[in-house]
Amino acid sequence: MAVKIRLARHGKKGAPFYHIVAADSRAPRDGKFIEKLGTYNPNTNPATIDLKFDRALDWLQKGAQPTDTCRAILSYKGVLYKKHLLGGVAKGAFSESDAEAKFNKWMGEKESKIAAKVNKLAADANSAEKAALAAEAKIKEARAAALAEKKAAAAAEAAEAAAAEETPAEEAAE
Repeated sequence: MAVKIRLARHGKKGAPFYHIVAADSRAPRDGKFIEKLGTYNPNTNPATIDLKFDRALDWLQKGAQPTDTCRAILSYKGVLYKKHLLGGVAKGAFSESDAEAKFNKWMGEKESKIAAKVNKLAADANSAEKAALAAEAKIKEARAAALAEKKAAAAAEAAEAAAAEETPAEEAAE
């Protein structure tokens, strides 16, 4: 039986949510599977991936073939790198402690990149909100100035009308 690590689509139309599963390659996309390895939500930024790392690594070592998208997800989470390092340990290229040190270093760098992206997105959202508030304040000031100008013109017009009414009455009295 050929085992594939692939995505099973869930969620509603336009808002996909995927389960990462190990399934027989002959089974339908959303049908029978052997084991659920995690979830993938592409609707968030950055995408949310929850993965059973050890189980995914175990399936890869047993010969399961990931689809292209699952290969990218497994690479992103470090499963493929860990498999690569364990292959080097099996060949005697380096010790298991060296492999673990390399993997931990890689994971630290990866987590810092992800944290930097999250911080950048938050800062961009914050600056966009401040810019929107500043633009709204300018519009509010412009409307207030136009309203004050309109009120001043109406008051001046009323004063002219009042002065015009008084002048003919004074002339008639003379």
